[in-house]
Amino acid sequence: MRLTLKAAAIGTALLAATSASAQETVKLSDLSWNGARAIGHVLKAIITGPMGSQAEIIEGMNQQSVIYAGMDKGDGSIDVHTDMWMPNWQSAWDEYIVGNGTVDHNMPYKGTSNIYVPFYMADTIRSIEDLKKPEIAAMFDTDGDGLGEYWAGDVTWASTKRWQIKFKSYGLDSLWEPNIISADTFKAGLAAAYAASQPQLFYAWTPESIHVQFDLVKVEEPARFEGCEDVDLDAENWLEVSHFECVIKDNDVYIAFSKSLWDRNPAVAKMLKNVQLTGDEVGLWILEIFEKKRDPQEVAEEWIADNQDIVNAWING
Repeated sequence: MRLTLKAAAIGTALLAATSASAQETVKLSDLSWNGARAIGHVLKAIITGPMGSQAEIIEGMNQQSVIYAGMDKGDGSIDVHTDMWMPNWQSAWDEYIVGNGTVDHNMPYKGTSNIYVPFYMADTIRSIEDLKKPEIAAMFDTDGDGLGEYWAGDVTWASTKRWQIKFKSYGLDSLWEPNIISADTFKAGLAAAYAASQPQLFYAWTPESIHVQFDLVKVEEPARFEGCEDVDLDAENWLEVSHFECVIKDNDVYIAFSKSLWDRNPAVAKMLKNVQLTGDEVGLWILEIFEKKRDPQEVAEEWIADNQDIVNAWING
């Protein structure tokens, strides 16, 4: 009888440990663009709502190299990268997903990346060829250094390097220089520029509410051809050794997560694997949270309530 009781006690302890492990708090990234932030709020609401588990968005966790390395460790310091744009982070994909096999992912949604001007510049700038005219670049020179400025992105984004490579490859770097600032700072400046009909040249992507707020015109780039893109963002001299002289193909955008979650919180790992987003959904969340200034938790819970079949399929699929 003592052996039986002892065995039962051990079994109970193991069951409690397993249950605690299964409910381990999931740590989500806090990336610096609104699509990633919106996705993070919705995932957190699913985990803490219908799943009855625990999740936390780690404030300031926006250095992507740190996020990938943390997911690779699997120590619970960071578990989820909410918006992995490919092929921007091909090196991380090759190292952690293909090589180490420590990071998992869902099925992607499609994102686009282009360079834009406001609608009131459309008659002046139609294509990359127009940007090669010194008189055009001079219109965008706000600091008097003889170079026009374009917004290339945030300092933490791989895409920011890509746009610098593209401008060099198009032969534009003698006339243009990148303005590398946060998305929030750029958007505030863009709103002011639109109000005054001032020139602006900038990188933008979908999904993003900027396309709802402003009338944007895409600057045409050369079509893709064999060998038009050869980029090594990890090289010390990445700008010199890379070239990119064609339009960016549509991106595949993933939720990436540490494979350690399959042991530490398997229900959430299963849900993350099953998530299937669309650009329209993400764009709607961005609009509600960041432009209408609604509470992110309220927006997420409202969407979950209106889309229970979708959410249940992610949880139970």
